[in-house]
Amino acid sequence: MTDMIVRVAARGDGITANGRHAALAAPGDMLTAEGQVVPGPHHQMPPCRHFPVCGGCQLQHLDDESYAGFITDRIAGALAAQGLTTEIRPPALSPPRTRRRAALQAESKSGRIRIGFSEGSSHSLVDIQECWILAPALFALVAPLRGLLARFLRGNRRARLHLTEADQGIDLLIEGIEAEGLAAAEAITDFCQRHGVARFAIDTGLGPETRWEPEPVTITLGGVPVPMPHNSFLQATREGEAALVAAVREGIGQAGTIADLFAGLGTFALSLPGRVYAGEAARDAILSLKAAAARAQRPVFTEHRDLFRRPLTTAECDRFDAIVLDPPRAGAREQVEQLAGAKVPAIAYVSCNPSSFARDAEILCKGDYRLDWIQPVGQFRWSSHVELAARFSR
Repeated sequence: MTDMIVRVAARGDGITANGRHAALAAPGDMLTAEGQVVPGPHHQMPPCRHFPVCGGCQLQHLDDESYAGFITDRIAGALAAQGLTTEIRPPALSPPRTRRRAALQAESKSGRIRIGFSEGSSHSLVDIQECWILAPALFALVAPLRGLLARFLRGNRRARLHLTEADQGIDLLIEGIEAEGLAAAEAITDFCQRHGVARFAIDTGLGPETRWEPEPVTITLGGVPVPMPHNSFLQATREGEAALVAAVREGIGQAGTIADLFAGLGTFALSLPGRVYAGEAARDAILSLKAAAARAQRPVFTEHRDLFRRPLTTAECDRFDAIVLDPPRAGAREQVEQLAGAKVPAIAYVSCNPSSFARDAEILCKGDYRLDWIQPVGQFRWSSHVELAARFSR
């Protein structure tokens, strides 16, 4: 008996209408009685030679239509679990090779340096020779890093590499190596000059130590250069950031006074009209936003505040015409419980976890907010990671 794959589950397996699962199957594929997948119209040839072994991608076998459908289904399923429905717009998909930040692993094995992502559900490392998700500037640094790390990474040890595209070039933080002495300093300086590295830092477990930064590293947000602390959080792609900012601006409309909660470096605070209060628990991030806003003369008031332990109260929320939320994966339950009783006309909620978003959305809707629409964003291309922006209104 042959069954058709009708959807893709949260972890990437194809599922038939009668509940059979098949790895690396796309909607429209046929699953034979023996478990063989017969490719259908939405099953594309994966572009990368490392797929499906490399854990950096899970869904390269899906064409754009079925990948967008996967994103929409993830969100719709999370909402349905909370008894919610709303308009889910077509996902905004980031193109291949646009990821501007990534964390890679490096290891010394059998006398050679390997750099890449771990295999799916494994600690084994895939030594990447190509990558269809990393921005070209990031991938261009992989081969030179093999040569540099050969000096510092020995004896089957591993290191973690954090690469980010900053305004001045690549910001590189390496965890798990030691590089002491004049020869090491000269090697690092030569590497950075040769390959256009904006900042080079090493973390041996006591925090990042900068070894190279000829000029202060910044990231431009909302047209404002913001000082960038080590290993800062940024939206994964510029296209994804632009889609989320556009959705947030639409969600709040022409609000005059806005609270940006979990503000980070100011991705939204520096792109919003009117006066903005920005609350953030990460001290380095909020100080960077404060300095950048002051230098650009933007009307942004910043506060170093842990919104899990000390959320804005309902009375404090009522001082604003709109509120923007961009919490981590756990969501913003403590803050949302305060918001549910507030009279704020509009809320724009940005989430990287449909499940925690749906839980928070249910709390807001019980407080008589209406979930107007959701804009999905697929900036972690070909992964099962889903992001979204949504509008709630009174």
